Amino acid sequence: MRSVTVSINVPHTPEQVYDFLDVMTHHERFTNHYLTDWRYSGPGRGIGSCATVTAALGGVKTDVTIEVIEADAPRRIVERNVSAAGRRMARGIYTIEPLRAGGTHVSFTYAWVLAPLADRLLAPVIRATMRRANRTVMRRLAAELAHHVSAAGS
Repeated sequence: MRSVTVSINVPHTPEQVYDFLDVMTHHERFTNHYLTDWRYSGPGRGIGSCATVTAALGGVKTDVTIEVIEADAPRRIVERNVSAAGRRMARGIYTIEPLRAGGTHVSFTYAWVLAPLADRLLAPVIRATMRRANRTVMRRLAAELAHHVSAAGS
């Protein structure tokens, strides 16, 4: 299946964005509209940081394990996602790039590595649903970043 990428520009530095995204518990704050029941394991940040969540999209609920497998501060974070009893595997990739005029361009790519037959047959619908959910994620991420950076500066 083709990957889905969404992005947003934020007025914060790449370091501020990376420091926020590097903490797994922060992800709950901007994804809890479709990822719920967060259970954490491993370190709180960096490689090995892990959460198991319940994903609810398109009327279907499934548990997903999300683990950070690569981290390149302040540019990139790669997560491995496993669900459907291992029949669905994907990569979630955050790319963080400075903007020339200041601020940061943040993109998130969801790339399927392995997908069950039903997912492949419904690929256009699944991709559209993921794109819509992750556009909301980006808007919520921007709001949470603003709150986090403002609180850290207080």
